[in-house]
Amino acid sequence: MNTILTGDRPTGKLHLGHYVGSLKKRVEMQADPENQLYIMVADMQALTDNAKTPEKVSANILEVALDYLAVGLDPSKTTMFIQSQIPQLSELTMYYLNLVSVARVRRNPTVKAEIEQKKFGEGVPSGFFIYPVSQAADITAFKANLVPVGEDQTNAGTNTRNRA
Repeated sequence: MNTILTGDRPTGKLHLGHYVGSLKKRVEMQADPENQLYIMVADMQALTDNAKTPEKVSANILEVALDYLAVGLDPSKTTMFIQSQIPQLSELTMYYLNLVSVARVRRNPTVKAEIEQKKFGEGVPSGFFIYPVSQAADITAFKANLVPVGEDQTNAGTNTRNRA
């Protein structure tokens, strides 16, 4: 049995790129009875770099959920949820934050690239550093052994990180 966790940050409506890049594959994954698929609307993670515009995040939660349904994701086959509605994820993130240093998070290639891309300079919001720790909490909370990821989060250029 594969336990798969994936999701999207609700910072805007999903588009054709999302469909081709991930949504189509999610619909295929849900059809396999060997897969237990969890899809998260990652609203708390979206706030890590959208804290000044929380209304943008909250306004897009429903849009992302509707897009999931529109592409064929079926709530009877796939568990879809909003990250902030699962308080245990925040709690686990807090515990994990005590196990990782800021220096280690700063060395994360995705974090480094996004800090540069967003031109934070020395003004990086401290919540931004929580993002990768939050991802680890999400993955372990659901005991996911497959995590579809973007190319920016892999060294081997594969689209799935296997935790097994």
